Amino acid sequence: MSHKQKALAKQAETIIHNLSKRNMEGCYFPTAADCTQAILKEMPEGSVIGWGGSESVKESGLMDAIHNGNYELIDRSSAKTPEESRQLYAKTVLADYYLMSTNAITLDGELINIDGNGNRVACLIQGPAHVILVVGMNKVVTDVESGIARVRNMASPANAIRLNRNLACAATGVCHDCLSPECFCNQLVITRRSMHNGRIKVYLVGEELGY
Repeated sequence: MSHKQKALAKQAETIIHNLSKRNMEGCYFPTAADCTQAILKEMPEGSVIGWGGSESVKESGLMDAIHNGNYELIDRSSAKTPEESRQLYAKTVLADYYLMSTNAITLDGELINIDGNGNRVACLIQGPAHVILVVGMNKVVTDVESGIARVRNMASPANAIRLNRNLACAATGVCHDCLSPECFCNQLVITRRSMHNGRIKVYLVGEELGY
């Protein structure tokens, strides 16, 4: 194990300790492959699973494993009409497990997320029985303010380009604090504590995942 890998593991220990103070669980895996196997062991076959369209979850290999496994996946991207999308979201709220990442996580264990429609942060806050977050250590920040800056100037421009949005951040790579009709920086949610013991579990990964 390199010095950098050892430092990441120590940093993860600090975050996990602080998550526990906030009534959230945490664990650390050096690789995404190890993380995926641990999550699959966590979710019984036949579980109803929703997810927030996370690039981190996809990059980790977890979505491929779920598609090839014995699970009921609720995928809102499969909706063909707005009403069908609404119905799928309603089912997601009652899912056994909800899979997502976080736009940033502080060393003190706070989760920072900026969302467009709000369905992702809504399920983080309330609804699904269990929420599992796959989080690359590249998303670790010192505090909430730096986390918000990270989301606006790193995650959001990359997502704007991925989604082919006509936004200033897609053109310049930095946030313009816009109010564009295509803006998806509409909901800012800071999760400082979970009300429900054991509901939110953060799987930290010693690799770069997502934006």
